Amino acid sequence: MNSLTAAFPLFLLLGSIIVFGVGLCLFRLLWQFLGVGVSAVWQGLGPRQAGQSDQRVPVVGAGEPAHLGYWWRQMRVDAVSAAGYGMRVVWTRFSDPWMGRFVRNLFHGMRPSGIRGSSPGSRFLLVVFVGPGVALGALLGASLATVVLGVVHAVFALLLGLVWLGCAAAVPVLRGVERGWLLVRGVRVKCPYPGCYRPVPLAVHRCPDCPAEHRALRPGRYGVLWHACACGRRLPTTRLAGRGKLAALCPHCARSLPETAGTTRVVHAPLVGGTSSGKTMLMAAMVEGLHAWARRGDLSVEYASDDDRRTAADLNQELKQTGWAHATTGGQPRALMLTVTRGRRRRLLYLYDPMGESVSEADRVRAQGYLAHANGIVLVADVLADPKVRGRLSADDAGRAGAARPSAQGPWETYQRLIGELTALAGRRGRLSAATVVTKRDVLDQLSSLPVAGARIDTWLEEVGLGGLVRALDHDFRAARYWSVSAHAATGTGPLEPEQRRAAEPVLWLLADSGLRTGALIGPGAGAGGKERRLRLRGGEKERKYSPA
Repeated sequence: MNSLTAAFPLFLLLGSIIVFGVGLCLFRLLWQFLGVGVSAVWQGLGPRQAGQSDQRVPVVGAGEPAHLGYWWRQMRVDAVSAAGYGMRVVWTRFSDPWMGRFVRNLFHGMRPSGIRGSSPGSRFLLVVFVGPGVALGALLGASLATVVLGVVHAVFALLLGLVWLGCAAAVPVLRGVERGWLLVRGVRVKCPYPGCYRPVPLAVHRCPDCPAEHRALRPGRYGVLWHACACGRRLPTTRLAGRGKLAALCPHCARSLPETAGTTRVVHAPLVGGTSSGKTMLMAAMVEGLHAWARRGDLSVEYASDDDRRTAADLNQELKQTGWAHATTGGQPRALMLTVTRGRRRRLLYLYDPMGESVSEADRVRAQGYLAHANGIVLVADVLADPKVRGRLSADDAGRAGAARPSAQGPWETYQRLIGELTALAGRRGRLSAATVVTKRDVLDQLSSLPVAGARIDTWLEEVGLGGLVRALDHDFRAARYWSVSAHAATGTGPLEPEQRRAAEPVLWLLADSGLRTGALIGPGAGAGGKERRLRLRGGEKERKYSPA
């Protein structure tokens, strides 16, 4: 009993210290430490020093001039850094000033501010009662604040994990949606420049505010909806968000691509013919013919770039001054690109005008990489270059034919050089269409030795000795159609607009084959995507494709 009585004051003192410490913790120190911790977490999310670079943010690499997406790495780094900083600040505040100054002063008989107690009794009370109570309260407050902050951080980490998973899931979804949209619309970008002609799955995009070139501007680790360029400019990652408005370059040859290349289906239409067969003049006539149809309001035609506009203007100026187009030189051709729109559908037309020598040998044909992407071919047939046709001409007609500068290679020989290599390059000639255009119609009409070329150009070709060419085209291609055009009448000074529109019909037919509704502009036989009508010939001949030219 005596021992209990003697220990009672000690128990009373300990109880009082505990009550005092718990009360100080619950009513002051816990909230003070929480406030300090939350404020430190908030400050930890910002830069360590305002206006200075932050070592937590990785430097923009040389491969892609863009910051990594915040969700990819920086979100986790900031969360861990801010949480750790908040915890450290709480315990730093516990160490100083609470334990390092306040509690030490109390145990030395001084008030927390450092002022010594006024009397021995007050100093005794500070040392025995207040000092231990404040130490206990500070320890409990810091410990409880750490637990509360830990729980909050755990919940926050869970939310950040959900955000990361959402962004990670959005990347393949956005890529898949864009890829599916391109597949549905049949958009497959190919480089139009000589020496390249390679597919462009993703163009290089140039930042409008700096010369930085972005090779991975799509949803990914650099950003889901946009990329932050090294200069600070936000760049959209999808075509729907406006990526197509940025300057685009071929990733293989670094040359500019047309603005509509990534959003519009491309139709590749190479003109194939021997030297001096009239390819260049025919291409000029085709372009003028498309504009003639546009002037009537049947479609809309625009040049894909300023370079294409200048190329067409220079060619037209040459034809107006001399009446002839110089022979194409310079190796592989650059495509002349036009955007053709009818209704709500649009196509980017690539017209290739290669040198005539490019089909003179098999090796040269094989080097024409653009043929691998051809949606159809325009076979430019200079029948005056064929030996069988020249053998039927009288002396006077032979003179007229010679003045027309016939090609050194006939259409049948050109076709034989082309077809085998076309199969090797494209591997799908049976799905292509062939538009055969007999050129120099103005000269042919003056030759009395040859029958008059009427509406049935395929029949006329058979009559002049080129029936083998007609049968080969019918056999090797999915669809074939024939025209006879005077490029002289469609270009140069005083062109005839009906002949211009007629010169554009082969291109309109190939465009109709791609789904553009231009078949109605050229009459029967080109509707339904360019499929030809089939008529059974007399005498049990095999069924072949035909439509009147």
